Amino acid sequence: MSRVLITGGAGFIGCNYAAHLIRAGHTVTVFDNLSRAGSADNMRWLKGKGDNNRLRFIQGDVRDADATVDVTRGQDAIFHLAAQVAVTTSVSNPREDFEINALGTLNVLEGARLSGQRPLVVYASTNKVYGRMEDVPVAERDTRWEYVNLPLGLPETQPLDFHSPYGCSKGAGDQYVRDYARIYDLPTVVFRQSCIYGPRQFGIEDQGWLAHFAIGVALGHPISIYGDGKQVRDMLWVDDLLTAYDQTLEIPDRVAGRIYNIGGGDSFTLSVWRDVEPLLQDLSGRSITVNHDAWRPGDQKVYISDISAASRDLSWSPTVPPKEGLRRLWEWVINNIELFEP
Repeated sequence: MSRVLITGGAGFIGCNYAAHLIRAGHTVTVFDNLSRAGSADNMRWLKGKGDNNRLRFIQGDVRDADATVDVTRGQDAIFHLAAQVAVTTSVSNPREDFEINALGTLNVLEGARLSGQRPLVVYASTNKVYGRMEDVPVAERDTRWEYVNLPLGLPETQPLDFHSPYGCSKGAGDQYVRDYARIYDLPTVVFRQSCIYGPRQFGIEDQGWLAHFAIGVALGHPISIYGDGKQVRDMLWVDDLLTAYDQTLEIPDRVAGRIYNIGGGDSFTLSVWRDVEPLLQDLSGRSITVNHDAWRPGDQKVYISDISAASRDLSWSPTVPPKEGLRRLWEWVINNIELFEP
């Protein structure tokens, strides 16, 4: 069994993966500064799972180079999930965004390099590294935008075009992770993740949008839609992402230095509001108040991951369709509504 470090392990994906690894018999160290809304609740939930002999929590920040190097010692694998996650925050405070995402990633990589143990490093990157993809033709249909020439979605060969401080900082980390495999022979893997959703997600307007919608509808709040609501995203249920993580844990040297688009792919997509509104109306049994606003800078009309490389190399594919996933997410929100009430 492995010793696994999860930076940002009290976040939505991190706490789910920590619980999953502990159930599988691994020993997990969670490194998190608990600054994100919901992270303290997620840590309490994780500690309450009942196997604290396999769980160690260290409150710390990836911007602290010494603390990050210390916590990476003795680890077999590092899942680097700690990040500043909002485009709007990156625009208002680009220095903080850079320090967390770019410098924090360098600190993690240096910890892995200096450990002398060649731990696997898996980096949670983002589809935002591709920017607006203005060179990719899209067509408007009745309820959604769609790619004209990419039936499987966007491949990893699409040129990078960061288009925001957030894209720049995550993209810098993305490329550093790849080059640490080339230069220092570390087994590193980059996952350019699309829209991940599931339980323990405290979604906000700029990140975790499907959870944000579900929480807002459950509380009776109006929903703000930017653009025409026909924007399309591929959706990946969190447990399907964790399966992909598990696969890299099994074959680190076979995937070292690789970059993968990870999402629901062409089969598991939703238009941001045209598809989601009727599903949430059915789940809630009520009409939804909607406020419409202008397109936001850098918003992608379509983002669908071509996941064929990950499916081939990791023997992996998504299993939970978005309609079923949204039902599960809604049930979690309703059963934990006290977490979201003022």
